[in-house]
Amino acid sequence: MIDLYSDTVTKPTLEMRRFMCEAEVGDEQKSEDPTVNLLQEMVAQLLGKEAAVYLPSGTMCNEIAVKVHTRPGDEVLADRTSHLTHFEGGGPGLLSGVLVSSIDGDRGVFTGAQVRAATHHRSRYAPPTRLVSVENTSNLGGGRVWPLAAVQDVGAAAKALGLASHMDGARLLNAVVASGTPARSYAAAVDSAWIDFSKGLGAPVGACLAGTRAFIEEAWRYKQALGGAMRQAGIIAAGGVYALRHHVDRLALDHEHARILARGIAGLPGIALDPTHVETNIVILDVAGTGLTAQTLADRLFAEAQVRLSVMGESRLRAVTHLDVSRKQIDAAVEAFARVLTKR
Repeated sequence: MIDLYSDTVTKPTLEMRRFMCEAEVGDEQKSEDPTVNLLQEMVAQLLGKEAAVYLPSGTMCNEIAVKVHTRPGDEVLADRTSHLTHFEGGGPGLLSGVLVSSIDGDRGVFTGAQVRAATHHRSRYAPPTRLVSVENTSNLGGGRVWPLAAVQDVGAAAKALGLASHMDGARLLNAVVASGTPARSYAAAVDSAWIDFSKGLGAPVGACLAGTRAFIEEAWRYKQALGGAMRQAGIIAAGGVYALRHHVDRLALDHEHARILARGIAGLPGIALDPTHVETNIVILDVAGTGLTAQTLADRLFAEAQVRLSVMGESRLRAVTHLDVSRKQIDAAVEAFARVLTKR
């Protein structure tokens, strides 16, 4: 199978598995797991923050950040395509009692001016705007990289308005590799940020949230309350340590594979796709012009060529490249698209 469903499908390499097997462990709730402690220190240093906490998932990173930064009844600003809005089970409302209001960005990227326009002035009638969240890279924006100046613009606007700022960094290191911008430069513009290990970095589980020591101390409270304490978690944290040491630079190969895929299918009949929009490892295409629904085309690609994609709507498909997809498989996927569309 050529699995382009998501970079979450990656499996740990043999070398990563060996490293995990040999990890030192202890009780992470008591800060006695040396591998967890190492990973947290590595992420705090990488992002230029005072401290970090290892969590089971990126969604928990986002939800805990919202919980720490807000109070029930507050408003959070995020792009209309944000993971916070679409893929976290209504967590902001369920867990924090907050309203998420949408900003209409450009493929996931918005401006400080839009933050200022969307922020409620303090009033007894309106929810207090308390937090702004950016997602770098933007998933539904097709893996779009936030320019550093854009993050700084939003962060400066938030600060001037007295708002907290947060970065959903599920694919932040993809943005770092693609743009050449250091992770700590991005993170310096926001109050809290996190990175995921179970996507392009290829670890089996986990993410790390970073911020001030006071922020992380409060985050630990919610980690406990939400059931995120993991005891001898060094075995899985070791996957993150290995990934940061060995799998960051290779993300450039995933980006190149995504560009090759995009160029290969952009000219096929009925496919709407601008290859210049492919900056990292995500390719989003519209198939309305083929006369097929996205689900129908995805089903045919899988049935006839074992190519698996994500269905993102009535006419939109998503392909995500990662370390378990080779150049040979990318070429085969392009051929499969051409073959299936020609057979219609």
